[in-house]
Amino acid sequence: MTKIAMLGLGSMNGAILAGLLGSGVPAENVIGTARSAESAQKRSEQYGVPMVAEEHDGAANTTAAAQADVVFLGVKPHQIVDLCREIKDALKPETVVVSVAAAVTIDMMESALAEGQPVIRTMPNTPMSVGEGVVGLAAGSHVSQEQTQTVAELLGASGSVHVLTEDQIDALTGVAGSGPAYAFYLAEHMAAAGVEMGLDPQIAADLAAQTLYGAGKMLVENRGQNDAAQLRRNVTSPNGTTQKAIETFDAADMDATIRAGAKASSSRAAEITHQLRG
Repeated sequence: MTKIAMLGLGSMNGAILAGLLGSGVPAENVIGTARSAESAQKRSEQYGVPMVAEEHDGAANTTAAAQADVVFLGVKPHQIVDLCREIKDALKPETVVVSVAAAVTIDMMESALAEGQPVIRTMPNTPMSVGEGVVGLAAGSHVSQEQTQTVAELLGASGSVHVLTEDQIDALTGVAGSGPAYAFYLAEHMAAAGVEMGLDPQIAADLAAQTLYGAGKMLVENRGQNDAAQLRRNVTSPNGTTQKAIETFDAADMDATIRAGAKASSSRAAEITHQLRG
């Protein structure tokens, strides 16, 4: 069974871990690290996995990494390269290092690790925390097909995995990485409209949330049969209530606005990469 180290157990690594445990990975096959003893204890109680606090053990990350076949780096983007340098000498040559941080490129990590160390860059989104996420995966030049498959299967416990080339990761960020916020933004304003029309705020919020959930489920279940445009047409009766709403959206150029927002997210990811390079 694959041994896994989670270096930093924040929201994204935590979401991935929850998926792993839910899929049957034994808790004893996972070791995690956290900066503080308080955080380590909290995460250990939450997930039931052994945790080591860096404030009590300065070698926490290297000790955890040395035991692992796959190491997930769950710290902030600006900390990834330093963490790679920290664990460099502790890693087995065949251990796969996986980043879940935005904007940190494969070459940045490879340059901070031993020559030939397998590195995978991923871009997950927050619905991983409920087992319904999306994650893009780009493998470095030293990663075998078998290693890619292993990591894809581990991540697949929390969502849909898409193996991409690294130059496609920023595009995935614009669509899926930032995408949950687009859905939340829509729900926020659908609910606000309901309140303006006289609904109780909680009822309006529930209506918006369940509508988006149901529509998303229809999209997933109809993949390969009906795309989003066809599903929209299916519920848009000529001269009906939905058509008036769509016409209003079109008049406001919402399609172009949504596309521009996704592209802005993607561009910002590239900007952050440039800043990290210094």
